[in-house]
Amino acid sequence: MVDKLVNPNSLPFPSGYNNGVIANGFLFVAGQTGRAKDGKLVSNDFVEQFERALWSVLEVARESGSKPENIVRFTMYVTDKKEYLSNLKELGAVYRKHMGKHYPAMALVEVKALIQDGAKIEIEATASIES
Repeated sequence: MVDKLVNPNSLPFPSGYNNGVIANGFLFVAGQTGRAKDGKLVSNDFVEQFERALWSVLEVARESGSKPENIVRFTMYVTDKKEYLSNLKELGAVYRKHMGKHYPAMALVEVKALIQDGAKIEIEATASIES
């Protein structure tokens, strides 16, 4: 049973989905890309898209009352595994800036394309909700 829908005003308004759903003590965050509030990608740069996607995931978590350390799972979808690997140092710095030294269970999946043209990464997450 769904307890609450989470759609922060700081993110583009979702159409046909919700940015987050709270159910059974968990927050399920829909895939977030590098979109700004206006729905356009913040940049063509992989690292900048990663940072915005991560920020958006955390924005949904904050809106739900959760924190970065409550995130228990990330799934990252990338359109180019080699581009991801060639940016590991920069990605690690961005990750630690937002997540500190908290490392949930993670998966990285290379896909042919994402729904938004030009998107290079999409991140979805699951977080526990503190009671």
